[in-house]
Amino acid sequence: MDRATDSDRIRRLTAAPDVFLASAAAVTETGSLVIASGSGSQLPASAGGAARAIWVVGAQKVVPDLSTALRRVEEHVLPLETVRAQAIYGHPSAVNRLLVLNADPQPGRGTVLLLREATGF
Repeated sequence: MDRATDSDRIRRLTAAPDVFLASAAAVTETGSLVIASGSGSQLPASAGGAARAIWVVGAQKVVPDLSTALRRVEEHVLPLETVRAQAIYGHPSAVNRLLVLNADPQPGRGTVLLLREATGF
């Protein structure tokens, strides 16, 4: 697909895929997922647009509560993502949108794979 001519179609497909695979910036001990985004493009699929969602989360992302998760996003994830974005895109990253998933109203739609080792930011 050509991004210039098919951008609207690409946007619709990414918002409601059959299966969505992603990660999260943090997961609380009570099971809430915190997903940070600069563009927000991946948030619709996580929020419920995808028929199935799978989040792969490294053990280092488990935090006690939501306030610690939000602090982790700002103080740990954003600086590392800014370095990556600067090198690839030539500009810093930003946390323009945050999604907190506490539970899914559709049982079985989402799966969190919690890895024992650290992975990602």
